[in-house]
Amino acid sequence: MAPVLSGHKALRNLFAALTEQTFQVELGVADTAMTDYLADLLVRFIRSEELFRVRNTQGKRLEEVAEMLIEAEERQAKPKREIHRHIGDFTLFWSGVFPEALEKRKAPGQLDHLVDYRAQGKRSYMIASTFVEDPYHEEAPVLARLSEEFEMCTYGLGRVREEWESLPATTRDSAKDESQTGE
Repeated sequence: MAPVLSGHKALRNLFAALTEQTFQVELGVADTAMTDYLADLLVRFIRSEELFRVRNTQGKRLEEVAEMLIEAEERQAKPKREIHRHIGDFTLFWSGVFPEALEKRKAPGQLDHLVDYRAQGKRSYMIASTFVEDPYHEEAPVLARLSEEFEMCTYGLGRVREEWESLPATTRDSAKDESQTGE
């Protein structure tokens, strides 16, 4: 019988293994900083409060890229950088992991109707990468690479999803359940 995964650490290890396998072995991308960032992105976005963590100055949760862009333009320094980083993460996540959801997110009547998620993700990662002072010094080059390699990362995250969906249901469910309880 296969061991059952449990806890946040096990979920992080699962996503790290799937991401490394996909990017390093399958796609030939030997960039551990980028694969670590992508694995962390997947773990963070398991929780919807992280996926939709950007809020405007009145505290309203922003769920569309167009709203986040408006908010980023009204901010300065660190908040501006963090919103652009989040827009990059948000657009990469939806484009790579759940591209089928983009049809609904970009439906007529939605603010994101005319937003090109890939172009905006690349642009936002590039803006966030220009903040190179501490504490962003180490992350800035990773964000620049994510901007440059956005399409490849989108493809790779789609492959990661295929791999996790091919895992036995008990493995996936155990890792997800335990991560949500914070164990």
